[in-house]
Amino acid sequence: MSGSDTVVVTGFGPFRQFLVNPSWTAAQGLKLVGLGEGTDVYIKEVPVSYVKTQQIIAEIWQTLHPKFAVHLGVARGSSVIILEQTGKNSGYRDKDVCGFCPESHCCVEGGPDKLDSVVNMRAVAKELQQAGTDVVYSRDAGRYLCDFAYYCSLYYGQRRAAFIHVPSSGSLTSGDRLVPLLQSLILAMLDQLEDSSETT
Repeated sequence: MSGSDTVVVTGFGPFRQFLVNPSWTAAQGLKLVGLGEGTDVYIKEVPVSYVKTQQIIAEIWQTLHPKFAVHLGVARGSSVIILEQTGKNSGYRDKDVCGFCPESHCCVEGGPDKLDSVVNMRAVAKELQQAGTDVVYSRDAGRYLCDFAYYCSLYYGQRRAAFIHVPSSGSLTSGDRLVPLLQSLILAMLDQLEDSSETT
């Protein structure tokens, strides 16, 4: 299969109280259920490390050339799914699991201040809210590794990326409930991507 048929899904590695990160469990679940015929799902676990995250994401775009990348992270204290529209380049001051923080406090020196996904996350959130899903729209991914990974992917992938925060509490933490919802969300994003590529 060519990269144009590949959707990359990443989840994060162990972090603080999450010995197994729910975002990685969700990525594995998505690999099992797939994203329909003709789409190859490639999953990758990303360590909660700035250096490794940037290396892995740049490498994904440079070697696999996927159609789209979806990055999953866990939102502590949240019981809903959060769709992130924007990745921000600067303001990274919190240390990662290696005790490291970028000296420049930014993802890509000289990169734009912020980048938005080509997908309109508000529209995707609305579509699923109407179907009764606990999903909300956000423009602030939190200036930590989630935001960092998102920005790097938007930067290297010409904005063909999404970031989804998965809940850490409540009924949606069960994979049986979460994975089908993530699958619906990603399929809605891919539909929008197809539509936009036909019109441009």
